[in-house]
Amino acid sequence: MEIDGARVLVAGATGVIGAAVAAELRSRGARLVLAGRDGTRLARTAEELGGAPTVLFNAYAPDSCARAVDTAAGAHGGLDAVLTAFGSVAFGKADAVGDDIAEHLMTVNALAPAAFFRAALGVLGAGGTIAAITGVVAERPQPGMADYSASKSALGAWLSAVRREVRPAGIHVLDIRLGHLDTGFADRAVVGIPPSLPHAGDLTVAVHAVADALATDAESVRTGPDGMPFLEQRAR
Repeated sequence: MEIDGARVLVAGATGVIGAAVAAELRSRGARLVLAGRDGTRLARTAEELGGAPTVLFNAYAPDSCARAVDTAAGAHGGLDAVLTAFGSVAFGKADAVGDDIAEHLMTVNALAPAAFFRAALGVLGAGGTIAAITGVVAERPQPGMADYSASKSALGAWLSAVRREVRPAGIHVLDIRLGHLDTGFADRAVVGIPPSLPHAGDLTVAVHAVADALATDAESVRTGPDGMPFLEQRAR
């Protein structure tokens, strides 16, 4: 995808990673639409990014995710990419995390992004991209994070299947499996205390990798043993 001039919806743009990705894409010439759940924070982020159009959504309301895509497409006369960068985390052993928390994680981390992408597939043309930040736990589930890992793995599996469905139409699917970054996300868990986490990667390096992956139509961003992100043109 040619980023310069591309029309990109970033859902979760008020988060640390979402805002950083949006800023990087804007620096490369993308025309943004920013989506989030907090109107005040969203307006502030939009102002920092040159007054990009905004749209609200609620991860617990799939119809609002679909409407966000339609509204974003209307703002720029179409979309070239939809990227989700939102989520929720919980910590604790599997027998201590309640069913309500497990349902929350699956809804926010898997079902809501899928709702964005289902709507996007009706808007994107050949050369378009759907992209999601799933995280390294999607492939390496961690103890003390079973339900969180499962929700991210579910989204990763969904993306993998959809990639094969839409490849004939020329639509790209990007699965972004970043390692641990020091964004404060773990400190905002809905329940539980973060376990000992690995050394945090460099947010700037990670964001550049995401933008490069979009620019080259890569199918995944993965994290190496050294914690550095790298691109895979063809997902495993």
